[in-house]
Amino acid sequence: MKIQKSGIIALIGRPNVGKSTLLNRLAGEKVAIVTDKPQTTRHRITAVATRGACQFVFLDTPGFHRPRNRLGEHMVRLVRETALGVDAVVLMVEPAARVGTPEAMLIEQLVRARAGEAPPAVLVINKIDTVKKDALLAVIETYRPALPWAAVVPLSARDGDGVAPLFDELAPLLPEGPALYPEGQVTDQPDRVLIAEIVREKLLDHLEQEVPHGVAVVTDTLRERENGLVDIGVTIVCERESHKGILIGRRGAMLKQVGQEARAELEEMYGGPVHFQSWVKVKADWRDKPGQLRDLGFDV
Repeated sequence: MKIQKSGIIALIGRPNVGKSTLLNRLAGEKVAIVTDKPQTTRHRITAVATRGACQFVFLDTPGFHRPRNRLGEHMVRLVRETALGVDAVVLMVEPAARVGTPEAMLIEQLVRARAGEAPPAVLVINKIDTVKKDALLAVIETYRPALPWAAVVPLSARDGDGVAPLFDELAPLLPEGPALYPEGQVTDQPDRVLIAEIVREKLLDHLEQEVPHGVAVVTDTLRERENGLVDIGVTIVCERESHKGILIGRRGAMLKQVGQEARAELEEMYGGPVHFQSWVKVKADWRDKPGQLRDLGFDV
């Protein structure tokens, strides 16, 4: 079927509200890493979904928070810029009958933008599987006066309940026009970025407290041999020598475990054997140094 409508939709909200889980659900496959750690998403991630004659281009953004370093400032700026340069915005919130500080700041930004040409906004209430119907109605009434919402959609990103109606509500907001991405493409992330994010996801699954926030991953090597074997090498960057010891683990146990888990997912991604290597490097306070942030792929 020929695409007749296409548009870009930003997903915004506080950290850990479920934006990346929803993005993967909308795309129909994994395009964003998901962990229980706040601020897992650091980049703007694109997912493309086609439904009938409509192509939806979703942009997942970092969780909106009060920044404590240059990296945090970059992430917050990314949310603000993304939310205003799109065809529609989805504000994703927890099923709580109060407007938290991150939500209030994002709503205020959208209200101010309405003096110009702000995109239509859809309110998505996530995690409906955790509350009863009466509590959900209270959430809807709490947020209803905040903006002239184009729609209010309760759903569960984890279970998929309510995701199909979200497509139905977003379709009328798309402008008429041809497809923005070729048929079959679900993301515009380069393989090197996907690899680095997969490795970082495995690290986050095993790390606690402050260490996860000070970790970055860079793909150094990506090469396919004639026999089909894919060589992948990554550098894991941390901020402290003590963190390096944690990342490597006793007798290399942590690094080995992360490598095994990452290799398994990468072999599924490439459909064949992967030779995976990783190294750990210390770059003190890299989150506050623009030059190092740029070296690690952040546009600061």
